[in-house]
Amino acid sequence: MDGGRLRLAFYWAASCGGCEIAVLDINEKILEVVQTADIVFWPAAIDVKYGDVEKMPDKYIDVCFFNGGIRNSEQDRMARLLREKSKILIAYGSCACFGGIPGLANLYSGREILEKIYIKTPSTVNPENIIPKPVVHVREGELELPVLYDEVKALNQNVEVDYYIPGCPPAVERTVFALEAILKGELPPKGSVLAPQKSVCDECPKVKENKKISHICRVYEKIPSPEKCLLEQGIICMGPATRGGCGARCLNVDMPCTGCGGPCPNVSDQGAAMLSALASIISAEEKRSLNEIRRIINSIADPAGTFYMYVLPSSTLKRRFVRE
Repeated sequence: MDGGRLRLAFYWAASCGGCEIAVLDINEKILEVVQTADIVFWPAAIDVKYGDVEKMPDKYIDVCFFNGGIRNSEQDRMARLLREKSKILIAYGSCACFGGIPGLANLYSGREILEKIYIKTPSTVNPENIIPKPVVHVREGELELPVLYDEVKALNQNVEVDYYIPGCPPAVERTVFALEAILKGELPPKGSVLAPQKSVCDECPKVKENKKISHICRVYEKIPSPEKCLLEQGIICMGPATRGGCGARCLNVDMPCTGCGGPCPNVSDQGAAMLSALASIISAEEKRSLNEIRRIINSIADPAGTFYMYVLPSSTLKRRFVRE
């Protein structure tokens, strides 16, 4: 701290940028923050270079909010650098906490991804099949790009993380809670997830009556009853397997939870937990035949993207093994 003022940092790795906006969603609360803290590094908002961070003494930054997973060598380097320079490193958002939606790329190798983007897409004209390389020599000199890693990783798979704030992006309440705890010096024990110890179902106002389903449909295939549990209407909702703290925002507008809060407390694999919950609902009918159960299961579109949308890199599965 400098004269009693906190030094804060924000960094954006492999993510969509929504977490950067989420920081500003705290609205007038930002005025309280700037009264007691200085932002010393935030590439998306202020002109500060990587070299400026390298010159900082170790632990110069009091708290760093790091959003995004680790997809390439630049993000890896910055994660390690900011860990050295920060007293507290917070994984901010689902991508940093679990790998996030970019983590679904772990179903493919880095080579497959580059070939798809630069060679195989219908709109691409690339007769020489040129794929970006980390180092290219041109007349003007040597050009460098970050190395694309073969898999996406959550932040804690590269460096030690002190706290986690899940969400895609984190709900305003979670950001405000974290900032207030930081400003007051009241952070919970290291390693804590700064979100409630309950599931999204606990926050959902919809009525839950008879958890037996005979069909599964996608969101666009039916208009749900607004009062009734979406899962009981055959729409896959990740609420039972997802940590709450968002106020069930999606469910309040009749959209199912997609699981951005990550696994519930004391659950290691969110996808497996949801599959278990779904299996108990499908098999709840005693007279249901095995073929009927298979029909229901086979109607699930994109199981990996449904049950592991945000958590594949940090799950038991982690990635698909690809032989090059």
